[in-house]
Amino acid sequence: MTPLLVVDGLTKHFPLRSGLFKRSSAVVQAVDNVSFEVNAGETLGIVGESGCGKSTTARLLMHLVPADHGTIVFGGTPVGASSRRVLYRQMQMVFQDSYASLNPRLPVAMSIAFGPLVHGIAGPAARARAMDLLQAVGLDPALFASRYPHELSGGQRQRVNVARALALEPRLLILDEAVSALDKSIEAQVLNLLIDLKARFDLTYIFISHDLNVVRFISDRVMVMYLGKIVELGPVDRIYRHPKHPYTTALLSAVPSMDPRRRTVKAPLSGDPPNPINPPSGCRFRTRCPFAEPICQEVSPVLNMVEDGGAVACHMLMPGSGHTRA
Repeated sequence: MTPLLVVDGLTKHFPLRSGLFKRSSAVVQAVDNVSFEVNAGETLGIVGESGCGKSTTARLLMHLVPADHGTIVFGGTPVGASSRRVLYRQMQMVFQDSYASLNPRLPVAMSIAFGPLVHGIAGPAARARAMDLLQAVGLDPALFASRYPHELSGGQRQRVNVARALALEPRLLILDEAVSALDKSIEAQVLNLLIDLKARFDLTYIFISHDLNVVRFISDRVMVMYLGKIVELGPVDRIYRHPKHPYTTALLSAVPSMDPRRRTVKAPLSGDPPNPINPPSGCRFRTRCPFAEPICQEVSPVLNMVEDGGAVACHMLMPGSGHTRA
């Protein structure tokens, strides 16, 4: 498959300011030298603990936050400040908070039509597109077009947000915890809707979530992040059945199971993630890793290709790295 999105060396450090003159005293290393590709027509799931850089990566891709370093190539064209307007026609984002994402003073049909109007589409055509998209996401336009966000349930508002994201006919949709605030029955309906819309509109997804079961259901490949770095990347079935990085193994072992034979006897990980202001030297996971050795403290592992087409950043998977398990 052809890569639709190519990210190389994406970095974002947020300065912490203190003192009378608000000078920068430290930086939070939110995203640090992240590189990956998203193929056309696939769904890339991004998982990791809170604070690992998932949402910041999404905002960097959308240019909602300026990157410190790195390049983004979309559809074979490098993305810069001058091409941001073109980018927004091709890439859209659905946020976690469905109510805060909508203007409370606009009817939902107008919220959907607003983007096409700004991009030069005539009013009647923009409103007609809004009605069609409401129908596509399972909301009857005759009932919902004139309603305001406070008159809708959480699931209905999120459907409106999906319709609004599709109004400019994008090729890539970034879903940042788009179903995490919904109850399980509505979550399942929205997930099935997303799968149907992907096939209908020929979309590509970047799906960010804490729920590993949801990511497994919807994703083709999974990218695991820890403290601003990618630790594992690969096909969803291989990662869930045979994880290679110790952090991925710990994440999956924490998923609740209905099988009584898979009882959790001891915690898969101990302690909290290190402070992103002063991350550990070498491998950032070494302070919680049961297999850490001196080489892990001295050298930062790089993403190393493995036999299934994925990549893992671990000294145990790097021949000649100096780790006894390599």
